[in-house]
Parts: sequence; structure tokens; C-alpha cells
Amino acid sequence: MGDFLTDVTDLRKRAREHIEQGPITSAYGADRDRVIEVLNQALATELVCVLRYKRHYFTASGIEAGPVAAEFLQHATEEMGHADQIAMRITQLQGQPNFDPATLSERSHSEYDASTGLGDMIKEDLVAERVAIASYNEIIRWLGDKDVTTRRMLETILAVEEEHATDLLSLLEQVGRV
Repeated sequence: MGDFLTDVTDLRKRAREHIEQGPITSAYGADRDRVIEVLNQALATELVCVLRYKRHYFTASGIEAGPVAAEFLQHATEEMGHADQIAMRITQLQGQPNFDPATLSERSHSEYDASTGLGDMIKEDLVAERVAIASYNEIIRWLGDKDVTTRRMLETILAVEEEHATDLLSLLEQVGRV
């Protein structure tokens, strides 16, 4: 084996130390408390997105509303999946996922929206996706190789957020609002 690998005896010994930390080993290079705080902000962002998309799904109206509302519902479902992934990662890092509705909006990077027009709904959802994309890109760069599992999770979520933005841009073009 190459020189860069830790001796297997040392690996086994270290694995027995601080066993109460579960998956957090001495190889974890990030500030765990700060990662949990940032992930709770991401969780709040996803939950606000779920609520916004659900509102838009239920209130979309007009001749073009059917397919647009279906897209809103699909996005809401996917955002809820992201929230679940993030909450699970927070617990893996031995943190507490914060679902407190009293502070949800202030912890979220994106905003809730109460638009009534279909074009405005789409536009506000696109803005929120762009906020999430910029935010996740920043977090991914910040994590680097210090927390690979969290970084990879966010990279997967980021790809879906980019897909959402593409979908919404297409919808905006269809309703003639770009």
C-alpha cells in the first residue's frame, strides 16, 4: 500500500475512540456546529420553497394553469425530499433539525411569496431557485473536502434546483413573461 494510507491498526484503534460520535471521526475536517447551522438554514430554505410551491399549486388559475400547477406540485414534492435529506444529514452529524415554524422565514435564504398571477408565481419561484442555486454553490465551495458527504448531498440537490430553474424559465417563456 501507498504511504498516504493510515496503518490499518491505527484506523481500528481510532475507530474505537469516541465511539459515541457515530460517523464523526477524526477524519471529519469541518466545523460540525457551523455545518449544522448552515444545514438548518438550507432546511428552512427548502421548507419555505415547499410552502411557496404548494400555495402556487393550489391557487394557480387561468387557461394556462393546469400544466404550470402540475410543475409546481412536482417541485414541491422534490423540495420536500431535499428537506428530508438535509434533516437526515443534520441528525447524522448529531445535530437537531430545526422545523420551528415561528422562525422558518427568517432562517430561509428564499422568500415566501403570495403572488396571485400565474406569471408572477413562476417568476418568484424562479428567483427562489436562483437564490438556492447561489447559496448551495457557496456552501459546496466552503465545504470543499472537509465534509464530503454533505458536499455530495448538496451537489445532488443543486442539480435538481438547476433543473427547476430551467423548467421555470421555460414556463415563463410559454406564458410570455420573460
